Amino acid sequence: MGVNPEEHPGFPHRSNLLEPPGPPGTAAPGAETARDGAVHQVPIAVLRPADSPRIGENLQHARTLGACGAVLPPILVHRETMRVIDGMHRLRAALMQQRDLVEVTYFDGSTEDAFVLAVESNIAHGMPLTLAERAAAAARIIITHTQWSDRAIAAVAGLDPKTVAALRRRGMPPEAAPAVRVGQDGKFRPVDPVAGRRAASRLISAEPQASLRHIARRAGVSPGTVRDVRARLERGEDPLPPALRTPEAAPEAAPEAAPGPVRPAPGGHERAAPTPRDRPLPAARTAGQGPGLERVFTSLCKDPSLRQSETGRLLLRLLEMHLPAQFRRITASVPSYRAGMVAAAAAECARAWQHFADTIEHGHPQ
Repeated sequence: MGVNPEEHPGFPHRSNLLEPPGPPGTAAPGAETARDGAVHQVPIAVLRPADSPRIGENLQHARTLGACGAVLPPILVHRETMRVIDGMHRLRAALMQQRDLVEVTYFDGSTEDAFVLAVESNIAHGMPLTLAERAAAAARIIITHTQWSDRAIAAVAGLDPKTVAALRRRGMPPEAAPAVRVGQDGKFRPVDPVAGRRAASRLISAEPQASLRHIARRAGVSPGTVRDVRARLERGEDPLPPALRTPEAAPEAAPEAAPGPVRPAPGGHERAAPTPRDRPLPAARTAGQGPGLERVFTSLCKDPSLRQSETGRLLLRLLEMHLPAQFRRITASVPSYRAGMVAAAAAECARAWQHFADTIEHGHPQ
């Protein structure tokens, strides 16, 4: 879910800023409103070379255009600077034909947006840009349109969003990155959803009667996210869904249980019962002690009471999936973009196994 631009107070609006592009193959809405659809005849001498994503011109391509004899589309020109945005090969072909005038259409906008339009135009038609040219163009757009999401920039430059993300990490210091980005749908989304949900949780606690939109504007998240956080808090749950919970987020995730009842200690002094965090692990589960999992698993497999019951066989299968050799085999296959989610799921599984271990230990004292 995202936040509408008019609802976000911290975004630097510009009247001539291009909107992020829609799905590939659709024009940026901001570009259409800034383009003059009329065709003008202008002297070639007044046109300036393009601020183009292309590295150099292909003279053979220009000769081919000049010799084809077809009516070529008008050249797109930035009205303020008279620089060519799209059509340098067509302009070169007109020069080869010794023409004095050429047909153009104008774009009215900033030079930064003119460059974005040049990249998008060269991706959509004509002689394709090389991978190096597209990467260089994306790196420049990251600087001039910092608030655009990786997917929005990737759609303009014809790159994979992961490639754009890598370019952003290399070319922009973390402190310069915006807290929210605007996507292809024009809605704002926080770069760090955990921080947005934490902020919403604090605001809901401080202002329980505030509206969803009021909280959303202040926290930089969508009203739908605020609604979900509020529902989780009312149920006494962590404001973060399981997929977003990481060890780094754990300290704020949920309040610790209150200490157990006090009881007299030897000597008459009262002391609180130790919390689960204070209580030491049993000797068999302390790091560096106890038999290895492979040896324990081999021993359990020989137990008829486990092998001959459905729940016993289920337990053995679960333990087999957690042998170190299994983890070594699957770790390398986890996609990098899913690493955080898999790590969060693994942490949840670890907590479930710890609870299971405590239950078994207390239910079957040695």
